[in-house]
Amino acid sequence: MKLSVLDQSPASEGSTAADAVAESVQLARHCEGLGYHRYWVSEHHNSDSIVGTAPEVLMAAIAATTSRIRVGSAGVMLPHYSALKVAEQFRVLEAIAPGRIDLGLGRAPGSDRLTAYALNPSDDGMADQFPQQVMSLQSWVSGQPLPDGHPFRTIKAHPTGPTSPEMWILGSSDYGAQLAAHFGLPYAFAYFFSDGRGVEQALQLYRRNYRPSERFPVPVATICVWALAADTEEQARHLLKTREHWRVGFEQGLRLPLISPEAADRLVYAEADLGRIAALRRRAMVGTGEQVLEKIQVLGEQLGLDEMVINTWAFDPMARRRSYELIARAAGMV
Repeated sequence: MKLSVLDQSPASEGSTAADAVAESVQLARHCEGLGYHRYWVSEHHNSDSIVGTAPEVLMAAIAATTSRIRVGSAGVMLPHYSALKVAEQFRVLEAIAPGRIDLGLGRAPGSDRLTAYALNPSDDGMADQFPQQVMSLQSWVSGQPLPDGHPFRTIKAHPTGPTSPEMWILGSSDYGAQLAAHFGLPYAFAYFFSDGRGVEQALQLYRRNYRPSERFPVPVATICVWALAADTEEQARHLLKTREHWRVGFEQGLRLPLISPEAADRLVYAEADLGRIAALRRRAMVGTGEQVLEKIQVLGEQLGLDEMVINTWAFDPMARRRSYELIARAAGMV
């Protein structure tokens, strides 16, 4: 089973957002050395927790400083943007790292409604136009002409070249699965975002309705899970306290930098929050590298997947690097 990475550039209390972005570049190089297959970066806005706002820019830095690992977006929130501009950005990225670029697309805003409006004040139901945007983008990215009669048929996305980015549809509902199947594109389910709800149905819809495309004659699917490994299970459970605190705040509408597990351990939580934390602990993929890998592999086998994407947060960037290292070592990648 191939293992890949989703990095959301999480920010930690006491460090700057710029530090988080710089760490993303360093982590990508670290994960390439560990043998991970892909390195995806996310797009979020107006959040003090997740500060990767421009995946196409961060991807350029990562692509220019790595040599093997695939580099991608998970994803570009397409309704904010012109499909042509996104195609041009990713054609440039493909020129920087030929054969290594993934273009993951999302329909959700990745922000609150006011921020989404600020990103695209002229938005006139752009989310409803997502399928049309994907169709145009698929043509421009691949270099294939748009259908006859399309008003933009004569337009090309430059720079052209012998290779093109690999497009993915991202989602956590049936909508993305059905869209990916319709266009014959790979599909990634955000398992960590939905706590796994609906994953079986989404994958079943995707596979059952898949329409083969030239580049992808058979369906290609993965899921992204949240996981954290440490040298001992006790240490991993301790590090998890950072995410437990963040999740409680998230449920209250807060998007704050990560706090240390020691600071989280000193807090007194309300009864309802303790229930959320207990539920998170029960389903969390935490432990030693071997324990975490086993959980990932079991889930992947249950869902019929040959690739899994791992998202990891930790207050200390070194703990996050160590987590990816321990999982890679357990998998025999290094």
